[in-house]
Amino acid sequence: MRIAELAGRRVAVWGFGREGRAAIAALRARLPALALTLFCSETEVAAARAFEPTLAVTGGEPDAAALAAFDVVVKSPGISAYKPALLEAQGRGTRFTSGTALWFAEHPQAPVVAVTGTKGKSTTTALLAHLARTLGLRTALAGNIGMPLLELLDAQAQLWAVELSSFQTGEAGPLPLGVVTSLYEEHLDWHGSRERYVADKLRLADAARTLLVNGTQQTLLERTAAHPQRVLFGVPGGWHLREGFIRRADERVFEIARLPVPGGHNALNACAALAALEAMGHDARAAAPALARFHPLPHRLQPLGERDGRHWVNDSISTTPQATLAALASLAGRAVTVIVGGHDRGLDWSGFVDAMEGRTELTIVAQGANGPRIARALREGAGVEVVEAGSLDEAVARARSLAPAGGVVLLSPGAPSFDQFHDYAERGRRFAELAGFDPRAICGIEGLGVA
Repeated sequence: MRIAELAGRRVAVWGFGREGRAAIAALRARLPALALTLFCSETEVAAARAFEPTLAVTGGEPDAAALAAFDVVVKSPGISAYKPALLEAQGRGTRFTSGTALWFAEHPQAPVVAVTGTKGKSTTTALLAHLARTLGLRTALAGNIGMPLLELLDAQAQLWAVELSSFQTGEAGPLPLGVVTSLYEEHLDWHGSRERYVADKLRLADAARTLLVNGTQQTLLERTAAHPQRVLFGVPGGWHLREGFIRRADERVFEIARLPVPGGHNALNACAALAALEAMGHDARAAAPALARFHPLPHRLQPLGERDGRHWVNDSISTTPQATLAALASLAGRAVTVIVGGHDRGLDWSGFVDAMEGRTELTIVAQGANGPRIARALREGAGVEVVEAGSLDEAVARARSLAPAGGVVLLSPGAPSFDQFHDYAERGRRFAELAGFDPRAICGIEGLGVA
């Protein structure tokens, strides 16, 4: 559905975050006479009316009758597509769309690389944009990474590096290349089940003419085997890792030790970015040296520095147990005190528990809503001692007292932040502040937009 098709229809926008504001601005720019209603939280009503005085603003969660009063509702990504009220309104004829879907309808021929994955999608997308720009390509960096696509409605680019969350993959129109970096269970509260999460995530395959997949994950290989134009990274023959180098087939291209982002998982993300650039017809080998100049994204294994004789690392973006395991792997051989726990989405921690057995070099502090559940699982399943803390503030204090001189205090929660914070970024800034660093120095993601 294109924006012009909304003319003369009853239209509502649901959500007043950055995506919702981008949708309102885009609709007003293209259809200034369109009557718009906004559904937002009670606390956002005053701000919404100030943002757009002609809006009809309704505070609170809309029910099925309220939604069914509209022909089209432009929904923000964080609102589950499986809410009962939404499904009932849909059954009554209301059509639900999104800023992502509207942008793709307006740009059917755009040279888009859409990147998704449980983990690694932000870094891979940013790496791709960085590498493309070093080749002189006018490149857009947008999407779930921090800039809604509708904020770039009229922009032109030679390459679009677009991150899509599992909430958005089904909203992407036909595109040249889709990339899937990894696949684990997450966001079960939005999708309702692990199987639905996997199915929704892989809807990107339906939109992508070529699909680039992490060849080291058996589940991904099995679930994408039927795609007619599938390309793999991470395996011999393509861009992969071997003997300390990123390689293209047998050719050594870039030494892994020179990557500014630590960990084998990030080296694999670099392989994905190089493979994507190559799949779009660009010289990935020529761009590869620029990997050394990439600026790591905040809250992703971000070294904050040294305080109190200890090294502090902010990995607040870690919202699955697998992400925490990857963070620990990147710090192998060091004495680590790791802070885990947060909002409980019911994720399975058994793989993490199994990996902790015998890990005597680790000290684990479990905090937040699911901290007690994690601690109990670790004690019963791995026989390891766990220190419990009620909040992040308490966890940092305990970690500081437990970590040896020269050791690492790592925040890698393996869980979302919503039990105590608005989002992972707020959690990461609070961790930095508690550790003794200036949280204002943790800036946003560089390079968003077109450059």
